[in-house]
Formats: sequence, C-alpha cells, structure tokens
Amino acid sequence: MEPIVGGLAVKTYEDGTRFAGYVKRKYDYANDLEENYHKLKWELGKLKARRDDIQAKVNIDKRMQATRECYVWILRVEKIEKQVRKLEEKYNRIGKPSWKLNPWSSQSKLSEGMAKKSEEVHSLWMDGIFERGMVVAKSVKPVEKIGAPNIEDKKSLQGAFQSTLKYLKRDKIKRIGIWGALGIGKTAIMHNLNDNEEIAKMFDIIIWVPVSNNPSIQKLQEVIKRRLNLSVESTSTIEETAQRISEELEGKKCLILLDEVGQKIDLHGVMGFRTLQKDSKVVLASRSRGICYDMDADELVKVENLFYDDAWNMFQEIVGDAISSPSIKRIAELVVNECGGLPLLIDRVARTFKKNEKNDVLWDRGLRRLQRWDSIKVEGIEEVLEFLKLCYHDLDEIKKGCFLYSALYPEECEICVDYLLECWRAEGFMDYINEFKDARGEGHVILKELIDLSLLERTKGRKFVKMNKVLRKMALKMSSQRNDFKLLVKPREGLNDFPNREEWEQATRISLMDNQLQTLPDTLDCCNLLTLLLQRNMFLMTIPESFFASMQSLQVLDLHATAIESLPSSLSNSIHLRGLYLNSCIHLREFQFNIKSLVKLEALDIRGTQISLLQIESLEWVRCLQMSLSNLGMDNHIEGTISSFSSLEELSIEVCSSKLWWDKIVDTVKKEVAALEKLTSLRFCFPEVNCLELFVTTSPVWKKNSCMTFQFANDHPDSTPPRILESFNYMSKNSLKLENGSGVNSIMLELLMKAYAFGLINHMGFSRLSDFGVENMNRMLVCLIERCNEMETIINGEGITQGVLKCLEHLCINNELNLKSIWQGPVYAGSLAQLKNLTLSRCPKLKKIFSNGMIQQLHQLQHLRVAECGQIEEIIMESENNGLEANALPSLKTLVLLNLPELESIWIIDSLEWPSLQRIKVSSCDKLKRLPFNNANATKLRFIEGHESWWGELVWEDDAIKQRLQSLCIFN
Repeated sequence: MEPIVGGLAVKTYEDGTRFAGYVKRKYDYANDLEENYHKLKWELGKLKARRDDIQAKVNIDKRMQATRECYVWILRVEKIEKQVRKLEEKYNRIGKPSWKLNPWSSQSKLSEGMAKKSEEVHSLWMDGIFERGMVVAKSVKPVEKIGAPNIEDKKSLQGAFQSTLKYLKRDKIKRIGIWGALGIGKTAIMHNLNDNEEIAKMFDIIIWVPVSNNPSIQKLQEVIKRRLNLSVESTSTIEETAQRISEELEGKKCLILLDEVGQKIDLHGVMGFRTLQKDSKVVLASRSRGICYDMDADELVKVENLFYDDAWNMFQEIVGDAISSPSIKRIAELVVNECGGLPLLIDRVARTFKKNEKNDVLWDRGLRRLQRWDSIKVEGIEEVLEFLKLCYHDLDEIKKGCFLYSALYPEECEICVDYLLECWRAEGFMDYINEFKDARGEGHVILKELIDLSLLERTKGRKFVKMNKVLRKMALKMSSQRNDFKLLVKPREGLNDFPNREEWEQATRISLMDNQLQTLPDTLDCCNLLTLLLQRNMFLMTIPESFFASMQSLQVLDLHATAIESLPSSLSNSIHLRGLYLNSCIHLREFQFNIKSLVKLEALDIRGTQISLLQIESLEWVRCLQMSLSNLGMDNHIEGTISSFSSLEELSIEVCSSKLWWDKIVDTVKKEVAALEKLTSLRFCFPEVNCLELFVTTSPVWKKNSCMTFQFANDHPDSTPPRILESFNYMSKNSLKLENGSGVNSIMLELLMKAYAFGLINHMGFSRLSDFGVENMNRMLVCLIERCNEMETIINGEGITQGVLKCLEHLCINNELNLKSIWQGPVYAGSLAQLKNLTLSRCPKLKKIFSNGMIQQLHQLQHLRVAECGQIEEIIMESENNGLEANALPSLKTLVLLNLPELESIWIIDSLEWPSLQRIKVSSCDKLKRLPFNNANATKLRFIEGHESWWGELVWEDDAIKQRLQSLCIFN
C-alpha cells in the first residue's frame, strides 16, 4: 500500500510542479506583453526596411526583374506583415495586463504569439540576404502590345494594312515603305502591324521604334535597348552599342517597325548590321515617298484618304446620336466633306462638334467657320494645322512657292502637269535654269517631291495632279501670312461681278477661274500682280481697254475658254509676261496691241483661236508654242511663219482642218518645222508614213538632237486623233501612231526604239507585233493595236533569248479579226513583268489568252477586261496551265467579262488565292456556271456585278460559299 501511496504522492508533486511552471510561464508572458509587442514592431520594422531596399534595387533598372528566390521572399514578407497586423489589432483590443482572469489569460496567449512571431520575423529578415544576387535580366516579350485602333471598317487603312501583310509574307521582300500625308492614318496601320496575331507568329520578336523629327542614333539605340532589356555601359560608344544590339538579335527573326520617319536612318549605325538578318524585315512609315526610297524599300504602300463612307462612319462614331436629327445630319455630312478624308482632322473636328450636342444653330455656325478656317481660327483645326505645317516648313523656298501656287486652282481640281510646270517657270521659280526643257525637267523633280510628301496627288493617270481640299486650305492660310504671296482665290464661286478693290489691291496672284464673270473693272491697279487666272469665264466677252495698264509685273495670264474677241492695247504694258494662254477662245481674232512688246514671253497657246500666225509674225524669244493648223490661215504663203520662232524649243500643232487644205500645206509646214534648230519637243500629225519618213531623214534638228521628244502620228485630219497618250495619261513621253499604213521599215523601227507609247491602227503587211523587232520595244509602256486584220498573234517567242515587253504597262487589243493568241512559243523570264492593264475586245478567233508559261510572268497585272470574243471558253486554260501555283495573278484587282457566249470557266477549280481581287463583272456569259471561289480565297472581293438570272443559275460546291458571296452582288 505504501509504494502505491508514495507513487501517487510523487506524481501529484510532479503534476503540481508542472502546473506551477505553466502558470508562471503564462504569468510571465502576460507580464511581458508590452515588451513582446514592441520587440515585434522593431523586428517588423527591420524586415520592411530590408524589403523596401531590395525592391528599390529591383526597380532601379527597368530591364531587370527579381529572381524567383527574391520574389518568393517578398511574398513571404507581405504574408507575415498581414499576420503581424492582426496581432497588433488584437493587442489594441485587449489593452494592458490586468489581474482579472480572462484578460490575464488572453494577454498571456497574445504575448506568447507575439514572441514566437518576432522570432519568425527575425528569421525572415536573416533570409533576406541573397548571396547569388536578387535581380536577373527580364525576359524579352516577342511582342509588346500597343493597343491598336480598329481599322477594319476603314477600307483605305485596311487595304494598306493588307498590302503590307502580303509583302511581309514574301521572302524576297525585306523592306516595306508605308507613305502618305500627315494625319492620314499611317501610325494606326503601324500599331495594327505591331499587335496583329498572325504577324506575331511570323517573327521571333517585333520591335516598335517611334522616330522623332530629328532622331539621333543614340536616341534610337536607347529605344531599342529598352525593348531588348539590354544593359550597356553608359560610356559605350555608338559603335559598341550597335554591336551589342546586333549580337542580341543574331539568329532571331525580327520585324522592325519604324514609325514617323522624317529622314534617312542608317540602320547599320543604329543596329550594327549592314544587311538584315535572315528572314528579318523592316517596315517604315513616312510622309515622304522619297525617304522610303532612300531607305531602300523593296515595295511601297500608299495610304489613301478615307473613302467618304468610312469618314462618315468615323465621324458618326465619335459624335454619337447628336446627328440623329435630320437637320443636323445634313450639316454633319457637309462637315465630313470638309475634312478631306484625313482621319486626324475628322477626329479633331468630330470632338469639337460633339460639344454642340443637338443644337442645330451651333452646328450650322461650326460648319460656316470650318469652311473658312483658312482665314479664321477654329477649335480643333489649329492643332491639325500645326501638324501639317511640318511638311511645309521642310520645303525650301522654291518648293514652298510651287506648293502655294498650286492652291490657286479649285480644291480637288485636276491640274494639267505640263501647264502647271509652265506657270511655275513663268513665275520665276526655276529662273536658275536657262533651257526650257531643262526647266521642265526640274519642274518634274519639284513636282515629284511635293507628291512624295503627299502635298499634291497624282490623278489616276500621269497627266494631271490635284490638291486635297484640307491641304489647299492650309496653303491659303500659309500664303496669308506672307507679304510676298497674297492670294485672291475665288474659283468656282458663281461670281458675276469682279471682287471689291480691297480684296484685290494687295494681291500678288488672283484666281477667278470657272465663274460667270461678264465684265471686268476698267483698270486693275495691281502693280505687284504676278498671275491672273480668268480661264473658263464663258460669258466674258470684252476686256476694258485700260484693264492691264498697271500690270507691268504680270507674268502669267490665262484667258482660255473665254468668249473674248480681242485683247486690248494695255496688255503692251505687261512687259514681264512670260506665259499667255488663249486656247479655246474660239471668237478671238485679233490683238489690239503689239505682241512684240512682250519681250519676255516664253509660252504661248493659241490653239482653237482665230488668231493667225501672220498677225503675230516673228517672236524669236518664244520657247513653247501650242497652235492649231488653222492658225496658219487659209493663205498658201506661210513660209517663214513657224521658222521665225527661232528660239522655239517645244512645238505642238493640232490638226483640225480639212484633208484637202492639209494636203496643200503639209510639205511647207514640214519644212518650216525642220528649220527649227533649237527644237527639243514636237507634237505633229503627218498625213502619210512617207511624210514622216521624209521629216526624220531630212530634218537637221532631228539628226542633231537625239534626245528630242516627239508625239508623231500618220493619218489625215478627219481620221482617229492621236489620242493614245491622252488615253493613258503618259504626258511628255515619246509616242508613235501608225494608221492606214503597211509593212515595216527602218524609220518606223528607229522611232519605235524611242517610243514609250505605240499605236497600230489598220496597219497591214505583218502578222505579229514581234515583226517590228522585240529589241525595239524595250521602252514601250503603252501599246494599242486595232483593226490590224492580218495579225494572228502578238509575240512569237521562238528564238527569243531575253524578256520581251519588260516595261509594258498597258496592252489594248481591239477589233482583231484573225488574232488567235497573245503569245506563241516559249515565254522568257521577265516578259510582260510590268503589265498592269490588259484589254481584249472584239477578237472573234481568239481562243487562248494565257499560253503556257505566260501567266507566271504577270505578277503586276491589276485589270483584265475581255469582251466580245466569241470563241473564248476558258480565261485560264487548263491545258496550258497544268500545275498552276495558288499565288498566280497576285495583283489582279478587277476582272470584267462581257459578251463571251462560249465562256465556261475562269479557272477550272478554286485552287487560286486571288489575294487582291476586289471586283468582278460578268455580262452575257450564259455558259459560265461556276466561279473559282471558296470560303477561304478572294478575301478582298467586294463587288460581283451581273444579271440576277445568271447568278441564280450558278452551281455551288457548298451553300456557305454562295451565302458568303451573295452579299457582294450588285444585280443589273
């Protein structure tokens, strides 16, 4: 019993001792609560300080990031910080120690927790020492998204984007230039190139580089270093940095996007490589086409102004439902029209008009102010104006003058290039060049630069240019700020009366063309006036006698297509006049002044007037004369009339007289022309080939001047006019048209070798164009063949060992009764490589269009028209084109098929991609039952024109294809 009792006593003592110890510890913890609290705060403070130091070191270099070990440690700090915060909150609730039981127990527990947490915090603080470092270089993202705007609903921008994408997919194309006016949307396209998922899959890395107006190599390198997370010593030279960038990109397939390029960039100096790495590419965007060429762009993409529908949609999207009101919508449509299709201007104007809400009075006021923003300040416009001024201020003074001069013509008006260059010359912009031909060439250089900067635009052809209405208003605003370029410009404003004196008194140039002026002031006191444009005032019949009395400085006077009958004597005072345009003044029969007083006159145009050269007599200083044959008068004694213009460099004689009289004087005219020793350009129509041959063989000027430009035709006045150049707008290019002739001779070949345009009409004695010698056609850009009924093919490739018609852009074949093919035999590489337009019409025996090997050369073909060729069964013959690749005809945009009764297919299957096809028109092709399209090809197709009955009879492999194409149909 005693051992048991003893054991119990021992156990009770031990339990009591443990309990006493437990109570003491609890008591001690409760007693130490405040101390443990402050210790925890101290340890946490140290930990947070270390964490902040580490984060500062991590963030000091944006190219670096925390190691994984460091990153996890920072997360642990954040977690323990939250835990300490909870303990602190509990401490504040419980307060200081007390002898009451429950508070004592809680305080003891809290104190113990704080003591243990202090140890954890201290341990974590010790872990914050990273022996292997706390940062590593960030990994480079393949693409850094910019947030590109949606351009899918803007056809011009989306079209430029798709063209660029097409070029990016071609292996041989390394550099692509996107160009267009400021504010046109180039940056939006570049953003979309950067963010596009399909493009991202094509490259290892995409590098976006916004280029400033005056970029230094160092600045460009900084942008690229940040993109690549490169650490380069600040003391490194440009060459060392370029080498480092080159090493980083070595072996990588990269796309470099250079936006807003304002001058040539040396990519070797910036990035250290002379040639692009394998499969790498550069896309640059610039307002200047010339810069794209300077940067060695392989292909150019021009960004056109927004189509009106796209501009309207953009405006409507910004303005919102304010234009739901019919009265405001009408005004809004005029507002959009004023913006000229420039996205930047549409955006700013839309945001300004949005403030007008649904107040039609404010909308109308805003429209009227917008229409006059060239003379007043308009909210939203000034920013755009400053933006557009960048292009203007980059020009030298001569080009500035040429640009401002072009604003004299109505907005979007087509301006004849040759005429504009003559006016520039007359105004003195090119006085530093003596020869007229050289000055015209210099004018083309200036014109090209203005076009390359999108300050002027080419029309569809090459003969005319025009100025965007927004840029024209900018030009008018710029001119108003110059004392030497004060303009009075009111063309096409329906004026019946001449403007008030205060409007024209200070003007240096006046443009009142295309109005209904009937009278002019008795005198125009404008001693500083240099240009006066009154053309196409069709009701203007008389000019007051003293009208020109004070215009001693006048240099350009254009009165063409007015109803004037004479020119007053006061014009003798305009002794500095250099350009006088009277063409199509059909009632003009006399000069009441001595034209010999115009001693500086260089360009004179009297076509379609009743003025006789016998009245004018000798004007030995005139350089450019445009006349009609009728200006020679009905007198047979015309010797010395033309030849007396001894300084003449350019002569154009329009034939508009009867054949009988023409036959009488042609020999004399030919001799007169042949005597002009300084002639550099001649446009003339010879009645027969032998007359043309005689001129070429006997004319001293022709023999002396191998660079003479010509537009020659042989036909009679009542036959087809020599219109081939006008048809395709190849102005100032040599052209030769042979009509009603026969055979081939050496003179024809001599002229053909120099010709850019060639017309054969009703010419016999040959069976193919290649009979004229393919080596004589290397310059040919345009070819028209019509009614040559012995012709069976265009080119016979047998024995040919070089590309044929390598520069030809337009080929038009009409009314060839025996033509069976375009090409026979082998097709040598490079043949027809630049052909853009092919027209085949009324060739009843033609069966084969694209012979074997021909279609592979037509990478540039954009427009194909086939009409009234009764035996055509296939546009692309299967038997001639086995194994045709999917990318055949990659540039074809329009396909027109008219009255082809036997046509059964365009291409037998749907294997072709048709990547550029936008429009197809089909009429009277009843056997054509299938179209070569599926759900994946012809993605740019927008219009299918044809009869609804024809569409209803088409056969489809899949209804989904029909549904896709149905929405594109325009039924007639």
